Amino acid sequence: MHAADAIKETSKKIGRSATFKLFIICTLILVLLIPTSMVTSLIHERKNRKHRVINEISYKWGRAQIITGPVISIPYFKYLERKDGEPTTVTRYIHMLPDAVDIRSHITPEIRYRGIYEAVLYNSTLSIDGSFPRVPIDDLRIPPENIMWSGALISFGISDMRGIRERIDVSFDGTSLSMEPGVETNDVIESGVSAGIRLDNTRDSYPFHFALNLNGSRQIHFTPVGKVTTVTAQSDWQDPSFDGDFLPVERTVNEEGFYARWNVLHLNRNYPQFWKGSDHDLSKSTFGVKLFSPVDIYQKSMRTAKYALMFIVFTFLAFFITEVMHRLRVHPVQYLLIGLAIIIFYTLLLSISEQISFGAAYLISAGGVIGLIIGYSKAILKNRTVTLMVGGILIILYAYLYILLQLEDYALLMRSIGLFLVLAVIMYLTRNIDWYSIQQGSKSSRAIEGTTS
Repeated sequence: MHAADAIKETSKKIGRSATFKLFIICTLILVLLIPTSMVTSLIHERKNRKHRVINEISYKWGRAQIITGPVISIPYFKYLERKDGEPTTVTRYIHMLPDAVDIRSHITPEIRYRGIYEAVLYNSTLSIDGSFPRVPIDDLRIPPENIMWSGALISFGISDMRGIRERIDVSFDGTSLSMEPGVETNDVIESGVSAGIRLDNTRDSYPFHFALNLNGSRQIHFTPVGKVTTVTAQSDWQDPSFDGDFLPVERTVNEEGFYARWNVLHLNRNYPQFWKGSDHDLSKSTFGVKLFSPVDIYQKSMRTAKYALMFIVFTFLAFFITEVMHRLRVHPVQYLLIGLAIIIFYTLLLSISEQISFGAAYLISAGGVIGLIIGYSKAILKNRTVTLMVGGILIILYAYLYILLQLEDYALLMRSIGLFLVLAVIMYLTRNIDWYSIQQGSKSSRAIEGTTS
């Protein structure tokens, strides 16, 4: 036998080898990971675009709001010695939190659209009552003559000032005050409003009342500044998400909306009721409610795309086992086209779900891809029974994936059970195959001739 004939015969044997075919299939799966990663990048890109649009709308209306206060700040002199030995004075602040704060808020949600994207906005009306105690000068160890009582002010923190809809008036110790933008010191509050107050430190209690009309987006949080902080929030939004450092002690969520009540003690957080300077950060103890949007198509699309590799592997296995059991031949190029059809499902799902509901988009995308693969399988396999079997496998796979998407908390359990069952079915179907004795070349040609005759 000539060398050329030997090489040709060896090439035929390799081409007929089930092991070599399996190697080619594995290589194709690795190649298909490239367009799969491109689909994932596309989902990220669309999701980021949605966030940019939402942030732009929120910037003009009012971003997520954090309500802090009120806080009383009193300036005092502190004497320091300079390097040259000469004394100098600097101004520092005493900060005092109220004994009790009662916040009642009503949140009116609103959805604004820009193109295909929507932003969840709200308007909140708040009524805030409480009282401050006497300033504990003895505990602060500051000489009384160093305290500038005339510079005392009350501050109220609002994280995004663009959301203020009406002037803010406060009733403090029976006196009506008009709040001005900005705060004198950033020791406690970064952004907000403030007003000068009169303190003589002879009274045991200083009651106050605020009324606030505020725009915001997505969420509203509160900082528990009182020894006892009580917050109630109610709205007709049906999908709230209570987050932050504290959960509500009472909550009701139904078709009419939600109601929640928080009760936080000063013992529940890690800062005192009064201190000097900027020793404490109040922002780490906030709590509140997020107007949760239950349908996030990009999150669902990303979860769906995570199963792309599993779908490609299972579909290729179905065709490979069909080749082995029914003595048919499927070319690697045909495997590649089938894999691309599976990947196109995810781009169809993403683009269609941006226009209609996710469930309907899933049904249309899955139905289109299954129909495409079934039609292609019928053309290349020329065997109706095998084609129906492949179609049944695909229908089961896509139905199984949709169930996984709905059962988010049990996705890992369902996925593990599903993989186990698939492996068990494959092992059962191939239990009698003698992989060493498979000669696909001649047998496949005879099988194809039999099906075409």
